[in-house]
Amino acid sequence: MNVLNEILTKKLVVIARAIPQDKIKDCVNAVIDGGVSLIESTFCQSDKDCIEKNKLCIETMVKAANGRAIIGAGTVLNTEQVRAAYDAGAKYIISPNTNEAVIKETLKLGMISIPGAMTPTEIEQAYSYGAHIVKLFPADDMGVHYIKNLKAPLSHIPLMATGGVNPGTIPEYYNAGAEAFGTGITILKPDCVASGNFAEITRLARAHVDVIKKLIGDENK
Repeated sequence: MNVLNEILTKKLVVIARAIPQDKIKDCVNAVIDGGVSLIESTFCQSDKDCIEKNKLCIETMVKAANGRAIIGAGTVLNTEQVRAAYDAGAKYIISPNTNEAVIKETLKLGMISIPGAMTPTEIEQAYSYGAHIVKLFPADDMGVHYIKNLKAPLSHIPLMATGGVNPGTIPEYYNAGAEAFGTGITILKPDCVASGNFAEITRLARAHVDVIKKLIGDENK
């Protein structure tokens, strides 16, 4: 499967952050049932054992997805984490920042690189290092107009909007020029995860996916 094409086509990456190990399988099944095909498991940088813990999370997700979704790693800040994610079965690496070493290691291992950036200089620099897509983070702090202004000179760089993404804002980000979207708690709501309300997680996932499908369908008419 062409991972980059899947990201740019399906457009939605669901961010799984701090999901309890015993809830991972059900959460993965719930978002897949909602039409999601891309899930990112994040490293918790404040946890000294974050590498081993997220490696286990990624492995569990890959097994639970069983080819129905592509699993990636998020909040990746160093090359050790890149390698751990790769060993666990991750196919793409997402970061909140731009780190040349992380990007180069990601490319070396044949994974898709999605570093985070904010300013035009940072975005262009990330792309020049080899990033496939640049994550605009936090997108909601700068607003839709900022994305539109960025895309005028940087139309050749695919952007993933992360921050403030929900069914109501996806059309705004999309029309401003964002090619993909990342969101976590608007789908994997902590209370739903804690209570085991996986049907609601599926409903929320479907709401996001349906908006994207409509946007793409309208564009192709």
